[in-house]
Amino acid sequence: MRVLPAAPSIKGLTAVVTGGSRGLGLLMAHQLLRRGCDVVLLARDEAELGRAVGKLSQWGGGSVRAVVCDVRDRAAVQDRLAEIVRDHGGLDIVIANAGIIQVGPADALGSDGFEEAMDSVFNGALNTALAALPHLRRSPAGGRLALVGSVGGLVAVPHLLPYSCAKSAVAALAEGLHAEEAPHGVTVTAVHPGLMRTGSHVHALFGGDRRREYAWFSALAGAPLLSMNAERAAERIVTALQRRRPRIVLTPAARLGATAHGLAPVTTTRLVSAVARVLPRNGARGTVDGSTVAAGERPPARRLRGVLGALNERAADRFNQR
Repeated sequence: MRVLPAAPSIKGLTAVVTGGSRGLGLLMAHQLLRRGCDVVLLARDEAELGRAVGKLSQWGGGSVRAVVCDVRDRAAVQDRLAEIVRDHGGLDIVIANAGIIQVGPADALGSDGFEEAMDSVFNGALNTALAALPHLRRSPAGGRLALVGSVGGLVAVPHLLPYSCAKSAVAALAEGLHAEEAPHGVTVTAVHPGLMRTGSHVHALFGGDRRREYAWFSALAGAPLLSMNAERAAERIVTALQRRRPRIVLTPAARLGATAHGLAPVTTTRLVSAVARVLPRNGARGTVDGSTVAAGERPPARRLRGVLGALNERAADRFNQR
């Protein structure tokens, strides 16, 4: 069995995590803290950021602070990163993680849903990357940038099409920047997770038949055999960033799906089409968040969701989703 050499130390480096106030972003920030980084969380919600700093301080590690920033605002991202560089004397690591998830048929989510996904997921990653790169190029340690995509960006997922389209654009951006930034000493890691137990169903946006969309998404997102422990996922992502890996795909199901689509795209598309036939149809246009659906619309299959989603519900409580 081949033993990998120890990952290079990142102790003392300054790291920024967008979307760092909850879920996967919070857990990646924790991993950076454990490895001795000075971590800055960026997110839109000041109260949520405050709770995140409190949780991270309890978990222990290096220093952490929070900065309110909407990554959709290009000028704001540039200004906040410049302030962080002034305060910390430089910038070494950036993880672009912020985004939204919309669940429902494409016609129910509408063109607005696609525009919102591209603005939050892709433009957020683009704004972060372009604002960070000039600073990362000046890092004495050699800058590291990670763009968080998804297996949904490698294989189009029915009823997650705005998300898949935006994540596909993030995948292309990460791959292209990895090539372009190599001469500057900056490495770019494309991160493509599959289902993870982060409690993200609480903040996901549901359209169409909201009750049934919430039921399948929340159940699968917490299913032990299909989804991954989010803390383990965060550990692997930060290790890949630390080792300057160009790409990481997480969960066996995600790796299988991405490989199958690359080797047999027609067959994979037919299989995905078969899955789409059993998903809910029709329903209302527009979206509401998962907490609203759970509280007011009584999604079906409560017992099944309770069994499959139990771990995900606990994750929502632990990882600042509520």
